Amino acid sequence: MTASPALPAESPAIIARGVSRLYGTGAGAVTALDAVDVDIRRGEFTAIMGPSGSGKSTLLHVLAGLDEVDRGTIQLDGTEITALGDDALTRLRRERIGFVFQSFNLLPMLTAEQNILLPLELAGKRPDRAWLETLTSAFGISDRLTHLPSQLSGGQVQRVAIARALVTSPAVVFADEPTGNLDSRTTEEVLDFLRLSVDELGQSVVMVTHERDAAERADRVLTLADGRISSDEDLRGQR
Repeated sequence: MTASPALPAESPAIIARGVSRLYGTGAGAVTALDAVDVDIRRGEFTAIMGPSGSGKSTLLHVLAGLDEVDRGTIQLDGTEITALGDDALTRLRRERIGFVFQSFNLLPMLTAEQNILLPLELAGKRPDRAWLETLTSAFGISDRLTHLPSQLSGGQVQRVAIARALVTSPAVVFADEPTGNLDSRTTEEVLDFLRLSVDELGQSVVMVTHERDAAERADRVLTLADGRISSDEDLRGQR
């Protein structure tokens, strides 16, 4: 199966150093991230856990360029995103980052194929038909590409959404609580396809979750507490 293009495996997909994020000012200021150092290894499934208010979602947002940092630097796929202006950051998110949302966010008026190809259309890029075929075959939706989301099963909608996140061959795919509103069977399906994205398609996946069972499907679990990484578990030998 063809893997997406990537830099050498020894080069981290993300390098974050001294990353801090504060909300508010003065006595009411809240430190969401406190001088975090972390590397996100390429070709791995990384889960981020922590209680409410620990900083896990903030960490995902700053690593993905969705939120600014107050101090520190973040390099994504060799580019320091903390130094980019708004236009350059928008282009980087479109071309080198994939997102899997909790509600999956397919556009109802577009077919499955059109939904998958939407990030490329927004970036003004021609689709790689061979990569599209690889994705749709891997996710078992090759025969559903002309269907609207309303004509797809719940599982097929999830697969289309994950294929959309991968279609640009991103450096990193970010999934923010992708199983938060799902039943146990559907949760397993989503985790299976995120796992497949890493194992068979060579992607790097970062998932925020509050569910330990979901996190244990990853290769690595980062746990945050009070804006700092309190533990870094390698689960590769346990799967």
